[in-house]
Amino acid sequence: MANRATVQLPEIADDVLTGLSATPKSLPPKLFYDAIGSGLFDEITRLPEYYPTRLETQIFRDHAVEMIRAAGEQLDIVELGAGMATKTRLLLREVLKRQLVVNYTPVDISADVLDVCASSLRRELLRVKVDPCVADFSMAMPRLPQAKNTRLMLYIGSSIGNFDPEHAQQLLESMRLSLRRGDALLLGTDMRKDEATLVAAYDDSLGVTAKFNKNLLARINRELGADFNLAKFRHVALWNSEESRIEIYLESEAEQTVSIPALKRQFTFARRERVHTENSYKYTQSGVRTMLAKAGFSHQKSWTDDRKWYSVHLARAV
Repeated sequence: MANRATVQLPEIADDVLTGLSATPKSLPPKLFYDAIGSGLFDEITRLPEYYPTRLETQIFRDHAVEMIRAAGEQLDIVELGAGMATKTRLLLREVLKRQLVVNYTPVDISADVLDVCASSLRRELLRVKVDPCVADFSMAMPRLPQAKNTRLMLYIGSSIGNFDPEHAQQLLESMRLSLRRGDALLLGTDMRKDEATLVAAYDDSLGVTAKFNKNLLARINRELGADFNLAKFRHVALWNSEESRIEIYLESEAEQTVSIPALKRQFTFARRERVHTENSYKYTQSGVRTMLAKAGFSHQKSWTDDRKWYSVHLARAV
């Protein structure tokens, strides 16, 4: 008897099934970053309302020399959630002023984005040896290449804020376990500030963030054959002061049923029912120091902008 071929579902299938079967419904933010979503996020970072990328870039421009000097004499760099490594190039250029070659390991969930990133870096910075790693490090830290030099791990862009406090703590602990004593971590965090500024950053006037959020449904349509009508969902961004986080949702504007053939399932949505897609936690300086200490890091220094809206922290594995 011939073996029946096993149908291989797209990688997102399990996350979609689990999230939409839950009460309340949710979808993990990692699903944002297919090729289209990554492009939309890049567009978001250039919006006037979206200050984090702009401020972090300026902090790097102003303090990259000091950051690299404080991190160590000879460095190998690993970046979690590297994307296109746009801001990281500012740091890599400073490292290249101090050493002949830099070993750089960008880690990202998107193989397509990593391919483009690696090709671009190899053309632009010839003395950077790029060794890309496709991995979902939020689930398990990948096995990193052997490092002869001090390893500097980057987790920037305030990506730590996408995780609830318990998961963020676990993630930092995983980072610490992948580092040796004396290795360094450069962590970017968005800081607490007024509600109007925070909400505008996640609900821009041009609607790019709404398009980015809805692309999650469009991706399910493309990859799982679903029939989400994007016009029947609206983007919602709320500030939860008690939890110190922005909460992002897709809200159903009508009672509706959506079919997802690849999952052989239908899902019903009530009018005004919300699907949670992302949190973005905002921090205080004392909160960041406590979090780092619990994970086995010693905080060394923080750099911030003039309004103290955004901070980059250097910590040492102890």
